[in-house]
Amino acid sequence: MNLNNLSCKSARNICLVKILAKLGHFPTRTTEKEAWFLSPLRSETQASFSVSLIKNLWFDFGLGKGGNTIDLIMAIKSCSVREALEFLNEDVNTFSFSPPIKKFRQKDTGLSIIDVQLINLEALLHYLKCRNIPLNIGRKYCRQVWYRSKGKQFFAIGLQNHKGGWELRNKYFKNSSSPKTYSFIKNDSRQLVITEGMFDFLSLAAMDKSLVQNSDCIILNSLAFIKRIEILIPVYDRVLLYLDNDPAGKKATASLLNQYEHITDHSDSYKDYVDLNEKLKNEKAWKK
Repeated sequence: MNLNNLSCKSARNICLVKILAKLGHFPTRTTEKEAWFLSPLRSETQASFSVSLIKNLWFDFGLGKGGNTIDLIMAIKSCSVREALEFLNEDVNTFSFSPPIKKFRQKDTGLSIIDVQLINLEALLHYLKCRNIPLNIGRKYCRQVWYRSKGKQFFAIGLQNHKGGWELRNKYFKNSSSPKTYSFIKNDSRQLVITEGMFDFLSLAAMDKSLVQNSDCIILNSLAFIKRIEILIPVYDRVLLYLDNDPAGKKATASLLNQYEHITDHSDSYKDYVDLNEKLKNEKAWKK
């Protein structure tokens, strides 16, 4: 490698952990797959800056953005790509290079996204109406997603997760694209709202617009992702839970309440229903 002419491809393979150490940042916790740091981009007391040791990529959960080594230097030093490469080139012999990245494969859902648009198809407009979600709420947080599955083309209401995958819903199907994980909506708040599913979140946005707009919001998309968000919970002053009133939801709620003193359970506000959307649909029907 010509050290005097470091390419973007070579720069992206420089170990992020080594770069951060060179800049005076060290992990507070390390697992087999990732390292957690106090963010080098902002002030915080709980580590929410993650580095994937498999993909050599970073993500700042507090800012909701991430990238590769070049992106990190540009963000830290507020510089151009060329200046970032010059910085990395100066000390390239002190950095170690990650081996060729082995793709970490989650289970492939078999779906491929074709196009993402503003919600306008009559069938999806009707679906939102059936779930009693106002169109302005649906369009603000979701999109009309065309996707292919098993050789056929479909469309659905889509909510994007923080890794770029989509939760997909229409009248007939409930699907998701890879990678599947939780959705994270940032509003620069010290308060976090956690809902279980996509329509729970949309229902809460319809019921209490101010609460949602003035909170950071996590939509789990599956209770299986609770462990993934636990690193974020200590970052907030207050955490409000809106999980389902079923055995699995109650068990997850009890577990979180047992671990953190600043979490409150709000499932009592829809105690006669399984979830928020069921309450929204029933109350709207009652008023008609």
